[in-house]
Formats: sequence, structure tokens, C-alpha cells
Amino acid sequence: MKNLSEGLLIKGYNGFYYVASEGTLWTCFLRGRFRIKKQVFLPGDRVQFTKLEYPKGVIENVCDRANRLVRPAVANVEKVLITFALTNPSPDLILLDRILIQAMHENIHAIICFNKADLYCGDSEESVAEVYRRAGFEVYCASAETGEGMDKIKNALKNSVTVLAGPSGVGKSSIINVLAPNLKLETGCLSKKTERGRHTTRKVELLSIDEETYIADTPGFSSIYLPNDLMKEDLPAFYPEFSGAAAYCPFKSCLHLNERECEVKNDVENGLIDRGRYERYCLFLNELKEREKKY
Repeated sequence: MKNLSEGLLIKGYNGFYYVASEGTLWTCFLRGRFRIKKQVFLPGDRVQFTKLEYPKGVIENVCDRANRLVRPAVANVEKVLITFALTNPSPDLILLDRILIQAMHENIHAIICFNKADLYCGDSEESVAEVYRRAGFEVYCASAETGEGMDKIKNALKNSVTVLAGPSGVGKSSIINVLAPNLKLETGCLSKKTERGRHTTRKVELLSIDEETYIADTPGFSSIYLPNDLMKEDLPAFYPEFSGAAAYCPFKSCLHLNERECEVKNDVENGLIDRGRYERYCLFLNELKEREKKY
């Protein structure tokens, strides 16, 4: 039996696959059976390979995946760092909530980073960051420009494979440059006319922050759909701030929309649940209802 080594697939390019194993990067090609099957290999795949003359190798097996994302195309993701700017541009909270639902649906731990804290002049006690902290999410305010909060983010990502998600122009590549200065990623700038960023990331690959810590710098999201298999009855479970009040709703199947004596709606009226989050929940719930009517 062959003496196989195991490693993490970092990226694929022009038929070659770059595998990190025990601190070394190996340039591998596929056994013919994989080419016949036309099997797709993704960044994040754990693979077994035979070492040839350094630094070459042959991929022999691919391990079972814990998960697989379609956009971005990455496997075995443990965390997602959802990055938005506190200002310039203002955060698109509909998009943020969509990405949160997508991450939770895939059982990926979501971490929210609000960048450009150095430019923000709002009331910190009523900031958007506080809304999501109260909702039960892990949230950091940071500045890639000044370094504020970056140590906390680096520690939060330690020993994991993380996807960096969020719209263009919020400073995702700048954040990676602070976390791993040796990478020197290209950064973009905002269009003065649209306040949207220009894409600076073209393909998906895992970037090494430090040993056993990788992050996928992915093309910026401009839109994202709710998961195809998500049913309207499932949606409340993706709002952790609903759970306490929902236990006291008179109907077990309460959707917290038009039902009478709904405790979630009472908490919204009493300011215990953020109204904006609830209104976006209603938007998504109606979206799921309309989708179900088509099938």
C-alpha cells in the first residue's frame, strides 16, 4: 500500500493543484481516474497524495466533505467572516441578513466584521453593530486603516478555514493585508458615482494567515438568494433573537407574521427585538411564500 500524505488543497490552476502539507506547498496533478470522472476539486478539499520528486505530487484520493459552497466554490468551510463597512458605503442590511441565513443554513459559524470604524461618527450605543450583538451574533468593529480590532479578528479565525464574504468596496482585501502583510493583495477603490467597489479578486484560493489558519478571499457579493430548500416554516430558526419569545407563542407553528397574540411581535413592539431585523424577516418570509406558490 502506498505511503500517502494528507494535505489541504489551496487552489487549482491550469490543471495543477497546490496542496499544503506540513508547512510545505506541493504542486500536484490528478490520477487519470479523476480526469475520467471529471471530478471537481475545490479549495478547502482535504486530499491524500503521493510525494514525487520535491515539490511534485499526485493526488490519489479526496476525503469526504463537511460542506460545499457554490458561490464561492469552496469546501470544508468552518467560518465565514461577513464584512461590511460601517460607512462609505453604508451597510446593506438586507444583503447582510441574506448571507447570515446562507451561512447558518450550511452550519458555518458566522462572524460579522464592520470595517471602517475610524470613519464612523454615529452613536456607538445605537450602532448597527449593537443590533447584531443583541441578536446573538459574534460581531467586531474594526479598521483596516488604523488596525483597530484586527487582533481580535485574527484570533477569532485561528485554526480554521474561513470564507470572507461581503460586497465590493468594504475593504476585504485590505483586511487580509493587515492579517497577513506578506500577501500584499491588490485593493480597489469606491466608484464616486455608485459608491460600489471595483472587484479586485478574480478567483478563489485559500490564503495562509498563519499555520493552520486559512481564508478564502472571494469575489464580492452583489446579491445572494435564499437557500433553494429553505421553507417558510424554517425561517424563524435563523433568527436567534426570536427563540426566547417564540417559546411563548400560542401556536407552535407561529410564523410571527399575521398570527394573534404572537410574543415575537410583542417583543418587536416593546423594543426587545430590533424592528429593522424583524421587517427584513417579514420580507424574506413573503419571498419564500411567493417561491413556494410557483412549485
